[in-house]
Amino acid sequence: MTEPSPSYSPTVHLAQQLIQEPSVTPQDADCQAMLGARLSAMGFSIETMTFGDVTNLWATRGSAKPLMVFAGHTDVVPTGPLDQWGIPPFDGKIVDGMLHGRGAADMKGSIACFVTACERFVKSHPDHQGTIGLLITSDEEGPAVHGTRAVMEVLGEREIDIDMCIVGEPTSTAKLGDVVKVGRRGSLGARLKIKGKQGHIAYPHQADNPMHRSIPALNELIAIQWDQGNENFQPTSLQLSNINSGTGATNVIPGEMDIVFNFRFSPETTAESLMKTTESVLEKHNLNYDIIWNLSGQPFETKRGRLVEAVVSGIHAVTGNTTELSTSGGTSDGRFIAPTGAQVVELGPINATIHQIDEQISIADLDLLSECYERTLKALLT
Repeated sequence: MTEPSPSYSPTVHLAQQLIQEPSVTPQDADCQAMLGARLSAMGFSIETMTFGDVTNLWATRGSAKPLMVFAGHTDVVPTGPLDQWGIPPFDGKIVDGMLHGRGAADMKGSIACFVTACERFVKSHPDHQGTIGLLITSDEEGPAVHGTRAVMEVLGEREIDIDMCIVGEPTSTAKLGDVVKVGRRGSLGARLKIKGKQGHIAYPHQADNPMHRSIPALNELIAIQWDQGNENFQPTSLQLSNINSGTGATNVIPGEMDIVFNFRFSPETTAESLMKTTESVLEKHNLNYDIIWNLSGQPFETKRGRLVEAVVSGIHAVTGNTTELSTSGGTSDGRFIAPTGAQVVELGPINATIHQIDEQISIADLDLLSECYERTLKALLT
């Protein structure tokens, strides 16, 4: 590991060190051990929870209410072609005020900010109220089965209730803190198999083409307006993501067709109603089908209250920026925390380069984000 330059802040140092760990999902490399050492030095109790090939860190300081948790992930998506990176993705180099590397914005930068914010806060308030927690997983960019979801099950069994949670997802768009997520739409996926009968393309009467039979049903599903959404949520959306059929030969009518699709749904509908309506359309068109549903998250929303106000006021105090409260975008691990009754807010750096070649983050924003987190702690636990 390359030693970071002493001219940068502790937050930037830590972000560099985390980026230098090649923790492609579900691997954590040594990120959580590094974090655990820093947190232990502050008096945090450290617990590692391992499920399958996923490593999770649960760290707490204090035992009283409220329990305020920072949640994030050390795993990153694959780099893509290495020869297309201007700076190697795990070097953690800084060029022109930008920290480069896979995970810089999503979300090793935020995790570094969690830790340094806690370090300053604990130093200034060693006898703070409530409890600070960190829930860090290496299974957010992957299937998300053995990560936050599994840790929340353990905490539930122990009757440990998270009161408030900040997820470090990169929510900002043009400038730090301009967008904070206070909810997300639900996600319902499906794998659909339409069954027909294979045959020679010159004798269609002896076959049953699943593509021809399914297109009217798919068109009907695509045309449905599932709901109108509401003032805080976009309308429910159905998107086909993959269609596959055929043997590769040009003269063979296929016997099966596989379709993958996903609903991102608002609180104005339910997963159950989406499944029921979809299957009724398939049956209306007399399709022979199998379908496997996967509900990966229910919609959730955190109303304005103590956590939202603390985050928004902290952003304004540090940056002067006005914050938009949003529920747009994809899913996050907040979907596993919010159903327990916790207030959940997502705040992180600018997301312009996440999952891209040459992912990067402003080092100035890292220091500002750490200060935003620290001010939130002060508002909630002093």
